[in-house]
Amino acid sequence: MDRRTFFGAVALGFVTVQFAQAQQPAKIYRIGYLAAGPRPADNALPAPLRQELEQLGYIEGKNAIYTGRWAESRKERLPALAAELVALQVDVIVTLGSPAAAAAKQSTSTIPVVMALSGDPVGVGLIESLARPGGNITGMSDNATALSAKRLEILKEAIPTASDIAVLWNASDQAMTLRYREINRAAGALGVSVQPLGVREPDEFDQALAAMDRQRPDAIFMVTDALTNLNRKRVLDYAELHRIPAMYEYASLVREGGLISYGPSQDDMFRQAAVYIARILNGAKPGELPVEQPTRYYLAINVKTAKALGLTIPRDLLLRADEVFE
Repeated sequence: MDRRTFFGAVALGFVTVQFAQAQQPAKIYRIGYLAAGPRPADNALPAPLRQELEQLGYIEGKNAIYTGRWAESRKERLPALAAELVALQVDVIVTLGSPAAAAAKQSTSTIPVVMALSGDPVGVGLIESLARPGGNITGMSDNATALSAKRLEILKEAIPTASDIAVLWNASDQAMTLRYREINRAAGALGVSVQPLGVREPDEFDQALAAMDRQRPDAIFMVTDALTNLNRKRVLDYAELHRIPAMYEYASLVREGGLISYGPSQDDMFRQAAVYIARILNGAKPGELPVEQPTRYYLAINVKTAKALGLTIPRDLLLRADEVFE
């Protein structure tokens, strides 16, 4: 073979390899999503999660397929829904809330699970520690148990005369019960009493509201999960009708008319969950990725609601607020 023929053969081989590589289909990643709450109207995963994944190179319809499952606030459905995602052989499961994360973990020990929001994953036994979660699960913890005391402190600061606080939470959820216990513990140091109003299903909200009719509290503290969020309108309307100030965990409820909230940005946590997904799809082991907590918490106050309740929010608290709705 002469020199010209040799280099021609090499060049032809290189082009053939390049052409073959170009013909190979790109890897399609299947990303599952599991939540205890209601199915959104667009049947889509949370927008911040999808947007961040796209920024990281995972584009829906091109190299990513999203598959969502929602329990419609029926927690008993979560194990079967998690099993469906496992049967579909998704590459990763993103979960919203501790019950969803627990169902995913019980359904698979091999498919990575990324918690988008989980209040106290160590306390409920989901992971071994924040630094080294172990197993196939990692993600974000919103530090909600520890935050509960801070939220009660802020509520007391907003309404110094409040001495009886009604606490509404999902008593069938271990993570929510941990939050209630922290509120009850912190109440003693703040000199307030707690009226426990644990609910387990939608019908029990009538009983909880009737209990407040019999023993009117100075304020309400609603712990947020799929059940209480689904019935939030009833709580918001009751608080407005009876002119009772209320503390919530997320700013979205203050936008809807609640008085005050203190907590992380759920959008930020979904975005960070997307970063975890990208790292895992690139080969990282979930059990070796430390569980992160938010670096910032936001105080939101609805001044319009305060005026309707006849309250004057302390100026110092207003100056510290990240969002003020008027």
